[in-house]
Amino acid sequence: MVSMLQNVAIDCADAYELARFRSNVTGRPLHPGSKPGAQETQVQMVKGPMLHFNQVPEPKTIKNRVHLCLRPKTSRDQEVDRLLGLGAIFVADHRNPDGSGWVILADPEGNEFCVLRSKSDRAAMHT
Repeated sequence: MVSMLQNVAIDCADAYELARFRSNVTGRPLHPGSKPGAQETQVQMVKGPMLHFNQVPEPKTIKNRVHLCLRPKTSRDQEVDRLLGLGAIFVADHRNPDGSGWVILADPEGNEFCVLRSKSDRAAMHT
């Protein structure tokens, strides 16, 4: 027997607002029962585990031990700009002159995530 991955849980100060941010990032809807002030809510993904947000009283104090990596449909750099416009926070730049690498951003509560190269970014490196 094996276990199936049901969701990725993210502790946060405001479950609804952070889920709303991640919903805008992924283009996926919030759970139909989501409402401001909810202690828990989810972003419904097409495939794979849901993003589950748990409201907790303690603040984030250190670097995440687990984080999400995003592979955009547009270029990595366009997606970084879009996410910064949504309220993401710039953390670190690991882009290389040859076009490889990634960018580390954080959501409005400081949870880090990476923006990887898109399929078209990777293909351009092999032409």
